[in-house]
Amino acid sequence: MELTKDRSVLPSSFTAILKSGILPAGIIALVAMMVLPLPIFLLDVFFVSNILISLVILMVAMHTFRPLEFSSFPSLLLIATVLRLALNVASTRVVLSQGHNGNDAAGQIIEAFGNFIVSGNYAVGIFVFTILVIINLIVITKGAGRVSEVTARFTLDAMPGKQMAIDADLNAGVLTTEDAAKRRDEIAKEADFYGSMDGASKFVKGDAIASILILAINIIGGLIIGITQYDLPVSTAAENYVLLSIGDGLVAQIPSLLLAISTAIIVTRVSDKQDMTEHIGEQLSISKAWIPVSAVLLLIGFVPGMPNLLFILAAIVAAAAGYVSRSVENRREIQSSDQEELEDLGEEGESDQLKLEDVTDYSPVSVQLGYGLVEMVDEDAGGPLVERITGIRKQVSKALGFIIPAVRIRDDLTLTSNQYRIRIGQTIVGDDIIYPDRKLAIPGDDTNIKLEGIEVKDPSFGMNATWILPSQQNEAEEKGYVVVAPESVLATHLSQIFYKHAGNLIGQDDVQTLLDNLSQTAPSLVESLIPKLVPLHNLTGVLRELLSERVPISDLRIILESLARLVGKNLSVTDTAEAIRPALAGLLIQQVAPLNKALPVITFNSELEHMLIKMAKQNGDEGLVLDNELATKLISNISDLNQKLTSEGNTAVLVVSPNIRRQISAIIRQHVEDLIVLAFTELPDNRKVNVVATVDGETS
Repeated sequence: MELTKDRSVLPSSFTAILKSGILPAGIIALVAMMVLPLPIFLLDVFFVSNILISLVILMVAMHTFRPLEFSSFPSLLLIATVLRLALNVASTRVVLSQGHNGNDAAGQIIEAFGNFIVSGNYAVGIFVFTILVIINLIVITKGAGRVSEVTARFTLDAMPGKQMAIDADLNAGVLTTEDAAKRRDEIAKEADFYGSMDGASKFVKGDAIASILILAINIIGGLIIGITQYDLPVSTAAENYVLLSIGDGLVAQIPSLLLAISTAIIVTRVSDKQDMTEHIGEQLSISKAWIPVSAVLLLIGFVPGMPNLLFILAAIVAAAAGYVSRSVENRREIQSSDQEELEDLGEEGESDQLKLEDVTDYSPVSVQLGYGLVEMVDEDAGGPLVERITGIRKQVSKALGFIIPAVRIRDDLTLTSNQYRIRIGQTIVGDDIIYPDRKLAIPGDDTNIKLEGIEVKDPSFGMNATWILPSQQNEAEEKGYVVVAPESVLATHLSQIFYKHAGNLIGQDDVQTLLDNLSQTAPSLVESLIPKLVPLHNLTGVLRELLSERVPISDLRIILESLARLVGKNLSVTDTAEAIRPALAGLLIQQVAPLNKALPVITFNSELEHMLIKMAKQNGDEGLVLDNELATKLISNISDLNQKLTSEGNTAVLVVSPNIRRQISAIIRQHVEDLIVLAFTELPDNRKVNVVATVDGETS
């Protein structure tokens, strides 16, 4: 039978038997045992069954890998405790009513425990019983209860952090929605389990206290009944009733001790891929630990007055254990080495075979590094590039509203030592050189002092910059330069690539994932629209058009509602995206300027704008077509204004008439990538606008 992940799940046949009514009937029978007389034979059978159940629970607790695998333990603990208490009541009835007939009046089990274990001496029996109760109540039960209480509190305190970690992994694309739901369910089950264990430990403590009281009642009640009702001598009454009470108490106390140990094992278990035996055995089998133990025992064995032979034998046993542990360690090292050699040989044997994955790469985004940059991704060497790229992915994904695909990083011997190349699919979209042993110094607004180093253009924004030595960093910062680490240069360049090519990074599978997530909160909207009225590929095309101009798609509900209103107009994908933009403009604008600040805008002067609108109308379907001279003037003026505003630390948007917005955006995007072009109709009514510059058609 295949082992299930949850050890609390019984085999199907056993589960069917329990569901058939045996378990409910058994619980009702336990209650009946406390009221109805029980034959002595059944009493013996139930005592043996009680010991059997306790042993089974103990063995299962020892062989679980994780505490949650035995999630039914609190319920089983309650049932076992009730069974033992019911047997205590039934045996008390037999002891008090039949105890005058001798030690065998309460059955063979009680007699055996009273005679064999305590040798028929009730004084010894009382002491043995007291010691067992002390061990159970004060040591095991109290410790397990404290561990359960602390674990339950820490588990509940850690729940918000775990939930936030799941949300972060989900947003980063590390987890799917189904995986996130499973992890949340597991966290909830873990909290419920440890909360139940905190309460269940009180069962064990109460059972230990009850056993003391029941023993006292049996002894005192038996003496009173034997002396007053059956006229037994005090010695005879004490011998009969005390031995029977002690035997009864020990029969119940041993299963109670087993369950207390099971409780302690469960609450102190650490989740692992091994059961407790394997876990402890592996961690204790350390030769460096056994050898000093053997030496210390051997020294004690030579001390005069000590049992020398026993200590010397113990030292030999410890040395043997150390030898065996060392042999196991050597065997593991050899196996590990052989495995590595086999893997290397396998790689060498297959090196002459050309595979499909050697000539194809379906990675959505990939970064190729020259051999001089490989250390930047080596985590053992402290390479921070992977961590920086992960942070960039999270940042851009949050800004745009969909999960940026994972970036594949690999070396490429065809590149120069310090060269890197960024691909979207198979298309090269970025290429530059960085120096891992240097830092990039970018001058500030008022910095005119040059630094010694390698002068270059910043790959992200095209600004003048210098690669300097790390020892020059303090000097550069004092002169007003911003110093950037090489991995930050590459990561920033990659982020700009993400924004620029966002439309190429989202596919139908990604859109379907977004729809599945939205269907949890707006199922009717999704089901009524996609794909009945709007095919999935059309929706994907609309989202790509929006992302190509950095319009976030995070509010997918608004996009679908806008699509629903446009269904009957038979618009193209491009026109549909243009019609949806006003509903999403607020998401784009809030990335440029905070809500409490005026939005800086650049506008065309009235003459230029009227001329452009007239030209667009005259060209009809061809749209706005500019002659080279006018186009050059516009692009030059807009580029200069944008660069000036950027150097001053401001980010502005170009606002034009809705009739020409799309054409102007297409023209400008080819030369000024980071400038956002909006239509007048896309400006929210509640936003203040500050016109910071006006563009005309003349040369600046």
